[in-house]
Order: sequence, then structure tokens, then C-alpha cells
Amino acid sequence: MRQEWSPEELLANWTLVGGDWDLVANKSGTTRLGFSLLLKFFELEGRFPDVLEEVPPAAVEYVADLVKVPATDFTKYTLVGRTAEYHRKQIREALGFRPSTVADEKALAE
Repeated sequence: MRQEWSPEELLANWTLVGGDWDLVANKSGTTRLGFSLLLKFFELEGRFPDVLEEVPPAAVEYVADLVKVPATDFTKYTLVGRTAEYHRKQIREALGFRPSTVADEKALAE
């Protein structure tokens, strides 16, 4: 993912809208910020980040301001473990995706 974003691009691509707020409503602090950034990253890239550093610093600052969590809290979010796994599941379900299966791979190969 590119790292430089203009204010207009941040507004257009990283703003939480409509149902996004419903998804983050029951989250707070670090998990609220981490989930929000995973959601927008997935919408833009069609995948989740492998490392926190993939998320543009400007996006972290922008989304942190939206969700009222200090941007520095993002460094406390972990991309491995049950919480992040659950967040990814919630995001995939909300956006109508699911992990690929062996059957999917076979169907694509045909």
C-alpha cells in the first residue's frame, strides 16, 4: 500500500461511513483503532496488512482522530492472536468475503 495520502484522499478512502460505525460501536481503545484501520485497509487492498507498518502513518493519524483514540495506541495492536483473528472474521463477514478453500482453488484451476 502506498504511504503518501493527501487530505482529500484520506477523507475519500479512510473515513468511516454508515455501517462502519456499527462495526466499531462495541470496541474501545486500541481495539477500536486497530479494527477501524483493518477495515479500511481491507476495503482498499482486498487483504489485511502483514505488519502494522503497512498502514500509512497519515491514515493512522486520520482514523485515530475519527475514533477518538490516540494514534500511538496503534503500536499496541497485534495482528496475530484471537482478537485480530476475530476482527478479520467480522470484517470479512461484513463485506461479504470468506477465506478461500481447497475447493475454490480447484474450481479456479479448471
